[in-house]
Amino acid sequence: MKQNSLIKGKVHYVGVNDRNKHLFEGMWPLPYGVSYNSYLIDDEKITLIDTVDINFFEVYLQKIQNVIGDRPIDYLIINHMEPDHSGSIRLIKQHYPNIKLVGNKLTFGMVQGYYGLAEDQHIVKDGDTLDLGYHKLTFHMTPMVHWPETMMTFDSAENILFAGDAFGCFGTLNGGFLDTRINTDIYWDEMVRYYSNIVGKYGSPVQRALQKLAGLSISTICSTHGPVWTENIGKVVDIYDRLSRYEAEEGVVIAYGSMYGNTEQMAEVIAAELSAQGIKNIVMHNVSKSNPSYILADIFKYKGLIIGSPTYSNQIYPEIEALISKILIREIKVRYLGLFGSFTWAGAAVKRMGEFATQSGFEVIGSPVEMKQSMSASTYEQCQALGAQLAQRLIADRK
Repeated sequence: MKQNSLIKGKVHYVGVNDRNKHLFEGMWPLPYGVSYNSYLIDDEKITLIDTVDINFFEVYLQKIQNVIGDRPIDYLIINHMEPDHSGSIRLIKQHYPNIKLVGNKLTFGMVQGYYGLAEDQHIVKDGDTLDLGYHKLTFHMTPMVHWPETMMTFDSAENILFAGDAFGCFGTLNGGFLDTRINTDIYWDEMVRYYSNIVGKYGSPVQRALQKLAGLSISTICSTHGPVWTENIGKVVDIYDRLSRYEAEEGVVIAYGSMYGNTEQMAEVIAAELSAQGIKNIVMHNVSKSNPSYILADIFKYKGLIIGSPTYSNQIYPEIEALISKILIREIKVRYLGLFGSFTWAGAAVKRMGEFATQSGFEVIGSPVEMKQSMSASTYEQCQALGAQLAQRLIADRK
């Protein structure tokens, strides 16, 4: 049973899969589920790295005991305090009363706040080490990736980085946990969606973390969500690097709200002109149908963004307003923005979206298009012009 859990050397995978949860953080769909990863080092000092959601504790405990039997655990390293990873700390402490909790100063404020534990603490700082016998661990503080207490742990004996939520993705681990033993196709888009929705605001802290880790010889990345990365490390790091620099591909996301189809007609005309101008990557999202997690992922992926809204009670259409708020929260940078909208008797949405344009700092392309009631020849031409102008701005970036 040990062999099935073995990553390399004396390091074992003891994580669990959640195929029941519909929404991560109560917001983000999980069509492929999600894993909560925990790791066990079976050395002279037995060490557990992060825990799992409390709902899976019995399965989790059995996995731990399959590796170490009735032997005690010496250390629990807490890289991240989010409850899907720290939720089992109190129960682990009950089963292993002499276990010592390892974390930084901010970690233990949260440990006490969440779980009422204030004893058996070993506080570490950036660059501190912990000797387990064969394994030597070094701690690297990575604040705001994506909570203030987050840190990573590097095992120099096996060149393994225990990365917390960094380099993670949605999706359960079906059968195997090593990227060499499973088909990884589903994880790449889910990694972009995970980053965009969970980590997206913290591009600068991610960049600082990447710079800090650059000198390490990493052969394995053990994240708290998704596969254990070995042969795909370069691709994984590149995705996080590009997304945290807000680097985007040529393409356009058209996100619109439409109650009776008139604003949607405007979106169709704009998209058709983008295509006619040579833009192939065009993604259209009706915000009443598309979950915002997929829209945000596409906005992180593509450089052009065109938003359309009908006026609703003299305001922006509510689902568009919610999307705009999510974009601003993530502080996405370096995008080209176009705006359009419609109204029946008094237009307000386009004007109010102009405030978003200013707040976002995006480069506004062309003139916003506002349609009264339904499509006219003049509106058709304005929509075409907006599509053409954004297309030419993207084409100008080609090298």
